[in-house]
Amino acid sequence: MKFDSMSMPESAVEFLAGQAERVRQLPSKKKIVFPEGADPRVQEAAARLASEGLLHPILLAAGQSPAPGVTMVDPATDPRADKYAALYFERRRAKGVTHAEAAQAAKKPLYFGCLMVGAGHADGFVGGAVNSTAETVRAALQAIGTLTRVRTVSTFMVLCSRVREFGHNGLLAIADPAMVIDPTPVQLADIALATAASVRALLGIEPVVALLSFSTKGSGPHPNSAKVVEALKIIQARDPQLHVDGELQADAALVPAVGRSKAPGSTVAGRANTLIFPNIDSANIGYKMVERLGAGAAIGPFLQGLAKPANDLSRGCSATDIYGAALVTALQAHASQS
Repeated sequence: MKFDSMSMPESAVEFLAGQAERVRQLPSKKKIVFPEGADPRVQEAAARLASEGLLHPILLAAGQSPAPGVTMVDPATDPRADKYAALYFERRRAKGVTHAEAAQAAKKPLYFGCLMVGAGHADGFVGGAVNSTAETVRAALQAIGTLTRVRTVSTFMVLCSRVREFGHNGLLAIADPAMVIDPTPVQLADIALATAASVRALLGIEPVVALLSFSTKGSGPHPNSAKVVEALKIIQARDPQLHVDGELQADAALVPAVGRSKAPGSTVAGRANTLIFPNIDSANIGYKMVERLGAGAAIGPFLQGLAKPANDLSRGCSATDIYGAALVTALQAHASQS
């Protein structure tokens, strides 16, 4: 996610404003920890979040003076590090992690921050402004872990179009652009169900889920489109009430006239607000083309399937990006605690 408020689509401005208002209405302020607390962008975002009364930012850094409403913690000297080391050891001992390695990990900001969340001392984590995605996600998986019922950790993004007729007033959720490279039918079903839950939690709307392909309803028989059809069967068996259909080409999923022509009788075609791509190639390429050719905005990606919320930023992110990620993380925290 990287954009500024002067150039973002109106749908993106409304999305961020809506998320801020929803966070403001939560019964309690969420504590969100930022492991890269010395970064000026993180400090700017945290100061804004605190000054607007949206949440309680916790920055991990040494020798910094926090803005009003922001807490600064030094992992190297914080007395909770021993408790976090013990927690990490219990989580990783089966993988051969020693007490000494656990103690060392617990003093690293990425792991300290995730362990804060795992221990219940923070509600969510936002990192990756300085660290790579691989490092950030690894820390989250090892220190927070996944939900017991989740087999597939994935990501989703909120795509903000300048064409308000698409999705929900120009907003669409897409998955998975950043985690699962070539999902199996079962993984594709996992991703779709997780993204549908994220749409309910973050957009406050009922998901209308299109499983995308190069084929619509058997027009292009191939193992790739057959994978999508199999995923649909799994989803329908696991959640018969979910509004889902596939396989659908993108135009059939988004444009009512095309949907009626290519998939007559489908209640999803032409109305989709949630797009599940068949692999990471198509999802990643697709959202970047919307950003660049369509002057849209892509907010995210956000992780789904973790036991508690943690999200990864781009190292090229702006303070606005961090602000938006923190809002989504707070809402994920509220949904997971409800």
